[in-house]
Amino acid sequence: MSFNEEYCEKKEYIENVLRAYLPEKEGYQKIIMEAMEYSLMAGGKRLRPVLMLETYRLFGGKSRVIEPFLAAIEMIHTYSLVHDDLPAMDNDDYRRGRKTTHIVYGEDMGILAGDALLNYAFETACSAFGAEGADCARVGRALCVLAEKAGIYGMIGGQVVDVKESGHQVSGEVLDFIYRLKTGALIESSMMIGAILAGAGEEQVKAAERIAEKIGLAFQIQDDILDVTGAEEVLGKPVHSDEKNEKTTYVTWKGIEEARRDVARLTDEALEELERFPAQDKFLAQFLRSLVSREK
Repeated sequence: MSFNEEYCEKKEYIENVLRAYLPEKEGYQKIIMEAMEYSLMAGGKRLRPVLMLETYRLFGGKSRVIEPFLAAIEMIHTYSLVHDDLPAMDNDDYRRGRKTTHIVYGEDMGILAGDALLNYAFETACSAFGAEGADCARVGRALCVLAEKAGIYGMIGGQVVDVKESGHQVSGEVLDFIYRLKTGALIESSMMIGAILAGAGEEQVKAAERIAEKIGLAFQIQDDILDVTGAEEVLGKPVHSDEKNEKTTYVTWKGIEEARRDVARLTDEALEELERFPAQDKFLAQFLRSLVSREK
C-alpha cells in the first residue's frame, strides 16, 4: 500500500469516528448541530487525529479508548478555525474551498457553533472513561493535557498574543511564542495524548511533545510561505491574508529562503528524535515530512 493510500484509509477511519460522535440534529436548537456538522465535516488534512492515532499505535495502543479523543481534538481545532474566520478576527469568507460557517449561518451562529464544538469536545473526550478497557488514570491525564494545550497556556494564549500584536511589527521572540502556542500546542496535545493513552513512560511522552513542538513550528512557517507563494484555488482559502491583516510572519521576519531552511532544519530534528523510539512507524515519519513539504 502506498503512503497516499494508507493516508486516505486513515482519514476515512477518522471521518467515520467524527460522524459517530456528532450530536443528533434534533430539538429547537438543531440549527447549532447543523452548523457544528457543517464546520467539522468540511474536510481538511485531519492531521491532529492522524498524529494522535499513529502515536497511540507507535506505543502499542490497540483499544478504542482513543476514538473519543480523536474526535475531540478535531472539534477543538475546528472551533478555532470557525472563530478565526469571524469578522472580528481574520474576516475570511472561504475555508477549505467553501463558504465559512459565519457566512452560511450568520455571525451569531458562527460564534455559537465554535462555542458548541469546544464544549462538545470535552463532553466527547470524557466519554472515554466508559470505553471498554479504559485506564481511568490515563484518560484523566489525557484530559488534563487536552485542556491545558487548548487553553490560555496553549492555543488560546497564542491566539490572544496574535490578535493583540496584529497591525504592527513584532519581535522574533514574540512571533515564536505565538506560533508555538497557537499552532504547536494542539499538535503537541495530539502526540502526547496518543502516547499517554497507550501507556508510554514519562520520558517518551516528553519526547513526543518535543517532536510535535518542532513539527508544529515548521508547519506554521510553511503556512506563512504558502500564504506568499501558494495559489488560492489550491489552498482553498485566500492568499496574502497575512499581508492584508498586517501580520508579522516568518517570511516578513527572516525572508522566504531562511524560512524554508528553518522548515527543513526543524523537520530533520523532529525525525531524528522520532527514530530514537524503540518502535518505528514508517507512515508516521513520512506523514511528518508531508506536513511540512505540502503545497496546501
